[in-house]
Amino acid sequence: MQTRTYGELFKLIRSLAGVGAFSSNELDDIANLINRRFLQIFNESPIWPRYLVSSEKRDVLALTLSGATASTDTTVNQNYKLLGSNTTGGSNVYQGATTSTVIIYNTGTAWRVDTAASAAEQTDGTFTVTSGTQQFIEADTNKKDNITDVETFTPRAGTDSLLVEGKNLVPFAQTNKTTIGSFNRIYRKQPFLNQSALEYEFFVDVTGANILNIASTTDNSVFVTYKQQFTPFSVGPSTDPLTYTDSTVEVPGEFFAYLAHATYADFLRMDGQTDKAFAEEERANLALALELEKVDIISNNNTVNKRFSTYVNRQSR
Repeated sequence: MQTRTYGELFKLIRSLAGVGAFSSNELDDIANLINRRFLQIFNESPIWPRYLVSSEKRDVLALTLSGATASTDTTVNQNYKLLGSNTTGGSNVYQGATTSTVIIYNTGTAWRVDTAASAAEQTDGTFTVTSGTQQFIEADTNKKDNITDVETFTPRAGTDSLLVEGKNLVPFAQTNKTTIGSFNRIYRKQPFLNQSALEYEFFVDVTGANILNIASTTDNSVFVTYKQQFTPFSVGPSTDPLTYTDSTVEVPGEFFAYLAHATYADFLRMDGQTDKAFAEEERANLALALELEKVDIISNNNTVNKRFSTYVNRQSR
């Protein structure tokens, strides 16, 4: 996609203002106003093509553990993803999402949480666990098939009370993946290919997207269509005009006209020239409307921003 430079943007705003140079105080004001308007246009559409990522495979976090202190090991307190089935016994094996050497598994007689452990995938897709330092072990008399049903754990030392919470969470951040800014759609399998894919309902909180009514408790990944996280321009502060006018920081070409006229409108408003600011705001809104119309035309010819309700893609089995 086409880009312009921050320097070009700053020079255009200066030309619109009809001045040879901005004062040192105005330089930083203009830079702040540019970022204000950048955020505003970024939020105008959930599907700006530049920031849209379609059908990216993401981990589903299945557990959250809390309650561990220094008596055991605080790295136990984190989210966990389901790796798969244990080679021995077939029960689930979970790995820490933050500290990957924390492994949860069933020994065949009890659920156990180990640090400094590992799990290796075998040719049949199961996982063989190499034990580490036992931090917690199931203490229930009647052993449970699912770790979320365990009532009591015995800590390695002290009196730590381990809490295990089940969930189906897609976090905003994942190692080696772009941080998600906002979730658009979540599917069980890769969508937009040759067949329908089950689309999930979800709600978003501070930790990420919580999937409702997941099709199978053995699913450990989904496909997410999302908008990338907003990143403001990092130019300045500086009293040297060249810091701004010579900047090669990239500016989205589709935002360029809006940013120039909207920022200039803010500058006029700051200077008390409200009538001129109103006229300049209209020019900015026209530029915005033209770009939104382009996005709307594109979205009318694909299914990324549409949601068709059918028996196939809405059922949960």
